[in-house]
Amino acid sequence: MSSVEIVAALLGVVNVLLVVRRSVWNYPFGLAMVTLYFFIFQDAKLYSDALLQIFFFVINVFGWWNWSRADKVDDRVAVGIMNNRARALWLGGTIAAVLAWGTLMARFTDAAAPFPDAAVAGISVAAQILLTLRRVESWILWIAVDVLAIGLFASRGLHVTAGLYVIFLVLAVAGLVEWRKKVTQ
Repeated sequence: MSSVEIVAALLGVVNVLLVVRRSVWNYPFGLAMVTLYFFIFQDAKLYSDALLQIFFFVINVFGWWNWSRADKVDDRVAVGIMNNRARALWLGGTIAAVLAWGTLMARFTDAAAPFPDAAVAGISVAAQILLTLRRVESWILWIAVDVLAIGLFASRGLHVTAGLYVIFLVLAVAGLVEWRKKVTQ
C-alpha cells in the first residue's frame, strides 16, 4: 500500500459519487485518478489495467466535453437506455475483445493474470464508453468489473484498490438504481 494508491482511491470515490449524481464535475477527479493508477498498475505488472488508464484519460476528456453539452434533467445530465439489439452487439463485442486481449497478454507479456486483467480492462472500456454516452447499461458493466476487480487487485497486493472496488460496487448499484429513475429517450 502506498500513499499514491490511497490518493488515487480517494479521487476515485469522489469521481464515482459525482457520476452517480450525474454531475459533469466528476471528470477532473477521474482524470487525476487515472493518471495515478497508470503508474500503480504498471508497477503491479497489471499491464492491461495500466494501458486502460491511458484510454480512460482520453475518454474522460471526451466525456467532460460531451456531458457539458448534454441535455439536462433536474439540472444534471440526462441519461438513456439502449435497445436489445444494441445491448447484444455491445456484449458480443466486449466478449470478443476480452478473449483477444487476454490471449495477447498471455502470449506476449509476463502479465500476472492475463485473462482476469483483460476482462477488467475490456469490460471497463465498454462501460466507460457507455457511461460517456450516458447509458444506464454502463452501470451493469461496472458492477461486473467491480466484482472481478476486487479479487484481481487483492491477489496482487493492491488492498486499498481492492477496497476501493468494494466501494465502487456499492456505488455502481446505487448508480444503476438512480439512473434508471432518470431515464429519458
